[in-house]
Amino acid sequence: MKKGRNHQDGIPINKALEGYFKALGIDDKILETRVLSKWGELMGDAVDKRTERKFIKDKILYLNINSAVMRDELQHDKPAIIEKINKTAGIELITDIYLR
Repeated sequence: MKKGRNHQDGIPINKALEGYFKALGIDDKILETRVLSKWGELMGDAVDKRTERKFIKDKILYLNINSAVMRDELQHDKPAIIEKINKTAGIELITDIYLR
């Protein structure tokens, strides 16, 4: 009978990649990209369609919104949006939102 390798001795590929990305110092950027890729899912189709640009820098989410009405609504919902994004990330990814 052929003995196979015990798969419990290794680590899962996702854990290995997380360690590799952390060693490179890019783990935060990858997490930011993952969360921002879910923007439409998190905020809904109407917000997603009016969002022209989004990025995170120094824990601030910068959003370019092409609708003054939508921008005003988002301004009032900032605490809820911050909470939703941080919950999705599993860490405090952002502390503020800047709307343009």
